[in-house]
Amino acid sequence: MIVNKYVNKAIDYILAHIGEDLPVDAIAAHCNFSKYYFSRMFRIETGESIGEFIRRVKMEQSAFRLKVERGRSITDIGYDYGYSSSNYSTAFRQHHDQSPIEFRRSIAEKSLANPLFNDAAVSLEDFESCNKKVTIEILPDYQVVYHRHKGSYGDLAEHWNEFQQKYGEYITEDTLFLERTYDDPSITDTGKCLYDLYMTIPENCGLSNTTVIKGGEYAVYHFKGPVKQIYAAYQNMFNVWFPQSGNIIDDRYGFDIYRFIDCDTMNMEIEICIPVK
Repeated sequence: MIVNKYVNKAIDYILAHIGEDLPVDAIAAHCNFSKYYFSRMFRIETGESIGEFIRRVKMEQSAFRLKVERGRSITDIGYDYGYSSSNYSTAFRQHHDQSPIEFRRSIAEKSLANPLFNDAAVSLEDFESCNKKVTIEILPDYQVVYHRHKGSYGDLAEHWNEFQQKYGEYITEDTLFLERTYDDPSITDTGKCLYDLYMTIPENCGLSNTTVIKGGEYAVYHFKGPVKQIYAAYQNMFNVWFPQSGNIIDDRYGFDIYRFIDCDTMNMEIEICIPVK
């Protein structure tokens, strides 16, 4: 778990400005530390240097945009993340071991292999079937307490158990449990995925590790099924619904709302909320 509040502040800043130039000294100054002291702090907490983290996130988020925004040019997407056409192609190949064009041609097929559960086959729905599960909704802001982790989404169940035990005294019948996964594991190394666990709490709870999940307009996929099929639900949104619906993913990050979980069968009902412009 990433517990250092200054490192989390830096990560939030990086993610919010990932399309910009992000010098390490500016990020350290944002957190009120010297460049060298904060760089050591960041590496100890995350296992990556600040520069490595920024470059990786730029490459992986831009790759995600190549995947879901098929009508946009590679040059335009690279530009969104601060790269010229030639620089983007070189940096992309160094990170992904293939060119942006090769990636875009192969990512749909790669998405069909579940990197979290090898025995869970991924089959894509047709657009009509997928569209029946999606609604466009205006969601409210959520005041939450949170824990942030970097690692495999396969560890979520263990971390959720720890999270609920720690904050059990704050759980009521009105409590919502939410989760934000920042990475697509068909693109990001499964051991380097970033994710937050959230629980709604009253504003005057007195806890320090709180934040607000911003509401607004979201495409909401209503999932019912076993936990092993959540990855497939996401891939249906990314590979089927967004490319064919004409909707565009916003720069905000999505999240899931847990509505029901059967702990014996691990069947669940969740709402996969992806922001749209």
